[in-house]
Amino acid sequence: MNYIFIDSKDGVEKVGVVEDGLLMEFYIDEKDDKSQAGNIYRGKVINVLRGMEAAFVDIGEEKNAYLYVKDALPKEIMYKGMEVKIQDIIKGGEDIIVQVLKEPSKNKGPKVTTHITIPGRFLVLTPFSNRINISRKIWDDTEIERLKKIGKDIREEDIGLIFRTRSQGVDKESLLHEYKTLINIYKKIEKEKNFLPCPKLVYREMDLTHQIVRDVFNHKTDQIIINDKAKYNSLLSFQDIISPNLSEKLFYDKDFNISSHGDIEKQIQDALNRKVNLKNGGYIVVDETEALTAIDVNTGKFVGSKNLEDTVVKTNLKAAEEIARQIRLRDLSGIIIIDFIDMKNKEDVDLVLNKLEDCLMMDRNRANIIEITKLGLVELTRRKVRNSLSTSYIKKCPHCNGRGKIFEKLY
Repeated sequence: MNYIFIDSKDGVEKVGVVEDGLLMEFYIDEKDDKSQAGNIYRGKVINVLRGMEAAFVDIGEEKNAYLYVKDALPKEIMYKGMEVKIQDIIKGGEDIIVQVLKEPSKNKGPKVTTHITIPGRFLVLTPFSNRINISRKIWDDTEIERLKKIGKDIREEDIGLIFRTRSQGVDKESLLHEYKTLINIYKKIEKEKNFLPCPKLVYREMDLTHQIVRDVFNHKTDQIIINDKAKYNSLLSFQDIISPNLSEKLFYDKDFNISSHGDIEKQIQDALNRKVNLKNGGYIVVDETEALTAIDVNTGKFVGSKNLEDTVVKTNLKAAEEIARQIRLRDLSGIIIIDFIDMKNKEDVDLVLNKLEDCLMMDRNRANIIEITKLGLVELTRRKVRNSLSTSYIKKCPHCNGRGKIFEKLY
């Protein structure tokens, strides 16, 4: 069964995406902690750091945002390959319109860009590009050509767009309607450039619930369960934006609580544990560090029935499935290193990598496999939007200061 649950209680909102009975995504949003990702601000440049090719921008939040030179390039030189210095395009004290790309962390403020994008259900408006791009998850050549033609027909004022995966099969009229709606939002934002005060929030992205329903809900979703009446009514009011079939699958259940669903609670606990067991007896170990996330694969209790190579390949295939799921469920990002069990045959290596890539394709925030190092480690990266799931549940130990070990003797 595929469903989305929204458990809103005591000022905390928990949203999960379940596919074929498995929890695939899980997010927590405390109402006091306002999410910033996707928000657009009129900010003031505080200082320009020439040595870092970046600038700090006051957007009116607790921490100043940081803006890298590549995220500040003017539209007219974005794709010309010119080498530009941050001081040539950004001046201290000036007001600029920026959008938050990454949520702030304990040590860093939010990352921002001047290249505004405005997402819809089928399209993403890209005002700082005139290109027409298609989601990489759309494979059919005929559909790609159809969408490209529609894009050229509806594009106006040199404002580009990206066709999202769910745009497949959608008629031109619906796509044109959404494009014009997003254009109107962008024009309202542009008007704010000349109005005080500064810093100022110009556009707020949808809250967590509305984002997940907008981006995840499709014909495969059996139902959406929600226990908050106000949020239920709010989703119904967005039906025209989200989906005309939303009301048929949206259910209000005031008694719903994930704590009464042991299978969901168990899967959340697994996503917080360092060790995750595989169904065949093997297991993976996930270690999040400041620099990267390391994932190790072990055969554990699985001894196979043929030979060592067969046992290793079967364990790695099972691990590839679970790793892709844990990356999505834990919302891991940045550099991720996977240490699969060593395989001798190139065919086996390709089989496991193809399995991993196929499973990662199901992720809305798709990870990119970079290469296999000389040591046989798989390198991949995943774009960071939110902080990982562990940050909401796990605090640094005051005794070992996060080391996981304590000193027995200092001398």
